[in-house]
Amino acid sequence: MESSTRRRWPRAGPRLTDAVVAVALLVVLVLSFGASVRAGQRPMDIWAWVLALMLTLPYAVHRRFPWAALAVVLTALLAWSLLHYAAYPGVSVFVLLFGLALHGRRRDSLLALGASGAALAVALAAQPVGVVTANDVISTFLATAVAWLAGDNLRQRRLRWSAMEERARLLEREREDRARAAVAAERLRIARELHDIVAHSMSVVAVQAGVGRHVIDTDVAAAGQALGVIEATSRDALVEMRRMLGVLRRGDEAAATRPMPGLADLPALVAETRAAGLGVTLEWSGDVADVPAGVSLAAYRVVQESLTNVIKHGGPVAHVRVSCGEHEVELEVTDDGRRQQEHAASSRGSSAGHGLVGMRERVELYGGSFHAAPRPGGGYGVQARLPYAAGSS
Repeated sequence: MESSTRRRWPRAGPRLTDAVVAVALLVVLVLSFGASVRAGQRPMDIWAWVLALMLTLPYAVHRRFPWAALAVVLTALLAWSLLHYAAYPGVSVFVLLFGLALHGRRRDSLLALGASGAALAVALAAQPVGVVTANDVISTFLATAVAWLAGDNLRQRRLRWSAMEERARLLEREREDRARAAVAAERLRIARELHDIVAHSMSVVAVQAGVGRHVIDTDVAAAGQALGVIEATSRDALVEMRRMLGVLRRGDEAAATRPMPGLADLPALVAETRAAGLGVTLEWSGDVADVPAGVSLAAYRVVQESLTNVIKHGGPVAHVRVSCGEHEVELEVTDDGRRQQEHAASSRGSSAGHGLVGMRERVELYGGSFHAAPRPGGGYGVQARLPYAAGSS
């Protein structure tokens, strides 16, 4: 409980961090003012304080003004050494070089390394005789190299981490885009299913309603049979619509109550269409067991949409032929035409255009071929070929 309510302090910004480091460098340099003065060295005075400020405070602005900060620090270093003050000012130069290598470009930091090395060499050479030893020279230049290498290495690691984080963000964005595309494709598929269900069911209802209206005064039994078909068809359509809309609302397949139809359901579709008053013949060859579920669904919808178009525009008999091979499914749905009227095909082309487009898209989705056109002797014909890889089911 306490950990969840514990106050989180805000992170310090880069300017505040640099200011704190600059003050810390000034404190370290001032603390070294008490070092013993050797022969030829100068004790601390007011000018030493001024140079100490010039040596340390520029670190606070080295991100925004790197070259100005470096110039001020190296000028103060040379003045400090030429005046022979006893305290050692090299720490400020090392820290500034580290900051420049960390926060700047490599080319600039290399120039800063060269300038710092030259300034330190002049500073060491300007010291009185006996003050600088070989160990002092080695340690100074070694510290200079280490400071630059540490800053540059840390900068490279930050760049790698930044690149990895950017790549992770891109991958996450790409994954989200793919997920959204998959959802959109699934919703489009469901919309097509709704179109097929509603179009077929409403066509059956319209035909049976027309039959009932014509025979209600002369054949009550036939009218009752038509009303029964309307009732059953509309109820099934409502169930399917609720199922599809449930999938759309919930965003997954949890709302599905039964599997999607396929080629094995064609006999039931043919029986339903016959009950609607359209004569249908079904020729079947091959086995549907090896046909993938997606191909089987697409083939079923092509036959369903074709029979719906026959109910609307063709008739009185439709012929369905299904051939299941080892690598493809061939479909053919034809009708004899409504009393051989030539306008049937043209009216079908204008009012069933969306259905034909939907069938073509379904078939082409699986790399198949689709052809729909009026037949020379009357009526209309739909041919489709849906290839699939053996064993893909």
